[in-house]
Amino acid sequence: MRLVVNGIARQVEAEGDMPLLWVLRDILGLHGVKYGCGIAQCGACTVWLGAQAVRSCQTLLRDVDQPVTTIEGLGRPGALHPVQQAWVAHKVAQCGYCQSGQIMQAAALLAQTPEPTDAQIDDAMQGNLCRCGTYPRIRAAIHAAAAAMKAG
Repeated sequence: MRLVVNGIARQVEAEGDMPLLWVLRDILGLHGVKYGCGIAQCGACTVWLGAQAVRSCQTLLRDVDQPVTTIEGLGRPGALHPVQQAWVAHKVAQCGYCQSGQIMQAAALLAQTPEPTDAQIDDAMQGNLCRCGTYPRIRAAIHAAAAAMKAG
């Protein structure tokens, strides 16, 4: 099957019922996407399918019909995405395990809602769990990224 991942066309030899998560990690070697729960409840495996944030553990390879973006492809070459920059500036990560999924979900939110309220952030991020409890820093980083993106 042919996929476009992080802007690069790839040919993948795998069964159509293989979860996208395993294609990304095991076949393409993109380890930024994490396995968390396997049932789309934690958000650690969040990637973009087109412009939509999806849980790659429950997205089957045969259902991938748009370009895939992982945390490795979020920024431009040599530059972090504004959400990634805000994550660093606000020291969001503690253990860091969930953070690629958190960042991908937050960037998808800002692509749809450039100036989200706290309630919109909480609603969009509710499916991304953080065992370390960095939710206040996540919200602050999203607001900072929104402001940076608005400023250009």
